[in-house]
Amino acid sequence: MSRLLRLTIWTTLNVLGLVLTAAGMLVQIAAGSDLYPSLTGPILLLATAVLVVFGPGRWTRWIGVGVPLALGIGAAVAATMNGTFVDQLTGVGGYALVLGSWMHVVGLVTAVSGGVGVMLQPHRAATVER
Repeated sequence: MSRLLRLTIWTTLNVLGLVLTAAGMLVQIAAGSDLYPSLTGPILLLATAVLVVFGPGRWTRWIGVGVPLALGIGAAVAATMNGTFVDQLTGVGGYALVLGSWMHVVGLVTAVSGGVGVMLQPHRAATVER
């Protein structure tokens, strides 16, 4: 527990964004979204959050920014190609889909912002003392 209390603000933002994105995807799945046919995305995001908190600091900072960045780029490409994600953001599918979609977007932005912040701070300050 003391390890969690010593996380930097950027690492905390990164982890909270990863968890919020996973929760948003789970809300979308529960609401019947066709974008996520399996639980792979939320599981990957939660596993990434655990790695960022408890893994060795040298490479977890790359994973903490890379996973949400890749998912964000994928969501942008999917939105450009078929518009389903944009429809979910604007309320076409119901309140649960809109809520889950906004949780997804805000979570990705938070996770990427926190990850970039971790990358820009000195390595010693970005990691938890082991």
